[in-house]
Amino acid sequence: MNSIASPTNEADFVTGRGSRAQRIKAIVGASSGNLVEWYDFYAYAFTSIYFAAAFFPAGDRTSQLMATAGIFAVGFFMRPLGGWLFGWIADRHGRKNSMLISVLMMCGGSLMIALLPTYATIGAWAPALLLVARLVQGLSVGGEYGTAATYMSEVAGKGKRGFYSSFQYVTLIGGQLLALLVLVLLQALLSADDIKDWGWRMPFIIGAATAVVAMYLRRSLVETGSEEAMHSKEAGSLSALLKHKRSVLVVMGLTMGGSLYFYTFTTYMQKYLVNTAHMAPKTVSMVMTGVLVVFMLLQPIFGALSDRIGRRNNMLLFSGLGTLASVPLLFSLGQASSPYTAFALALAALVIASFYTSISGVVKAEVFPSTVRCLGVGFTYAVGNALFGGTAEYVALSLKAAGHEAWFPWYVATLVGVAFVASLMLPDSRKKSYLDGTWNA
Repeated sequence: MNSIASPTNEADFVTGRGSRAQRIKAIVGASSGNLVEWYDFYAYAFTSIYFAAAFFPAGDRTSQLMATAGIFAVGFFMRPLGGWLFGWIADRHGRKNSMLISVLMMCGGSLMIALLPTYATIGAWAPALLLVARLVQGLSVGGEYGTAATYMSEVAGKGKRGFYSSFQYVTLIGGQLLALLVLVLLQALLSADDIKDWGWRMPFIIGAATAVVAMYLRRSLVETGSEEAMHSKEAGSLSALLKHKRSVLVVMGLTMGGSLYFYTFTTYMQKYLVNTAHMAPKTVSMVMTGVLVVFMLLQPIFGALSDRIGRRNNMLLFSGLGTLASVPLLFSLGQASSPYTAFALALAALVIASFYTSISGVVKAEVFPSTVRCLGVGFTYAVGNALFGGTAEYVALSLKAAGHEAWFPWYVATLVGVAFVASLMLPDSRKKSYLDGTWNA
């Protein structure tokens, strides 16, 4: 039984009949599972520096990190399948059902990693099973992003979509921050050897346990998909999605640059500062914790800004500034010797990212009709994210191993430049949006 009695569908939210309290409850319910999902996903990225040798004992430190980064990237390649499957479920059977299933799958994968024997115990089965767990998590995240982004955009209401939808990245960053804080706590309480032996498992156990709270909150969500849209023949159909080719290309372009930039300056930055700038892991954890706290708090501000200046202008600012700043920022971070310098540079990079991250979901939801909205947002985003966001670490480490680490910043700048071209193709959300019913106006 729903705890939010009314409104009961997307039309009620869009037309403004839903109260502010009802919208906030819906946003909290949706974003709680989002936080759990991303905590579990990032727990792998942040702890891999400790368990890499347990699953891949051969080779030097860079090659071990490459192996774990490769599995991280493979998890991303399950995202298109997850985006398609959960997008179909959400458009055909409801956003709520899709979000409940995805959070269960994420926690199952996390619990599996927590209990996995190492290479010393079961040999090659250890990395193989680690890969399976990551595939499950990749499938789950592939479905989570599109459905959660669509749901939060639909419940936000006209005029404040940027502000309310920004809480998707508040909880996404919150999940990343929580994973990092757990790592900092482990580093404070345990020796490096203890963390390598068994302590790295604790973040995954915590992630699985938090699913209970997320499940409880998501059970109370109101369904925002209208019955008419869900019963349409086109609901969740790939053929129907392909009728919106321009929107698909725009979302793909935004995702290519936005995801690569985001993962470069968040998940990869943890390894980059240790492996290239040669900072101590504990120092880097503290630096990135501070950066992520500020980054998280910026999201509603930049989301509200988009409600005033339009999503298109937000995206142009991100992609334009990101193209110009990627190379000097990455080169400077690679040579940073002071944690204060690293903090300032990483924060500057993520201030630029905030123009994109704060509206990442809603800017995509606005260009697709309700019948294929979750599929359009989730599947298209997942393909771009798998090809460019999920491979960020692997590409960077591969170039470093080949002696061409200096090429990576130029790679990032080029892909953010593609996002700039896509931003030019966006309509002004203040005048034309499927969410507001003004697409044909």
